[in-house]
Amino acid sequence: MGHWLVIDLEATTDEGGWPLEEMEIIEIGATLVTVEGHEHDHFQRFIRPLRRPCLTDFCRELTRIAQSDIDSAAPLPQVWAQFERWLGQHAPRLAGWSSWGDYDRRQLQHEWQQHALHSLLSETPHLNLKQAFAKARQLSRPVGLHGALQLAGLQFQGQQHRALMDARNTSRLLPLVLPVKG
Repeated sequence: MGHWLVIDLEATTDEGGWPLEEMEIIEIGATLVTVEGHEHDHFQRFIRPLRRPCLTDFCRELTRIAQSDIDSAAPLPQVWAQFERWLGQHAPRLAGWSSWGDYDRRQLQHEWQQHALHSLLSETPHLNLKQAFAKARQLSRPVGLHGALQLAGLQFQGQQHRALMDARNTSRLLPLVLPVKG
């Protein structure tokens, strides 16, 4: 039976938002779960942005990530190499990867291209869980993660806008969308 990787990213931003091309990943959180949603392993790292190394007040308040966390972190190419080593040990059982919405996939693809990075994920099917949840629930339009959890009768656990906590909460919705083989 395959595992699913659920990824969430936090990135540089300011009030009103920035275009994806101007954002840089500052935290990656990933949880490897069974189709029933049970965590098998996880990965979390801070990442030092290179173009705009100082986080905006808005970004620090939103994510509760301190400037010191970022200053002491490695840049994306180094962190991505660590992530790929971690992911490589799970690759034989990886059925696919998922994120809440399409932002995380698009941000990763942008940064892979920008830094000339290779990823096992580029060869692995991606599931936009936000769209899949809306379709499974026959919603007229997709809802946010917090709203989806409420619709499923679940409460958000932990702090919002932190990559690993968001990934773990997203993974709780995976069994409601994926068919569980019995």
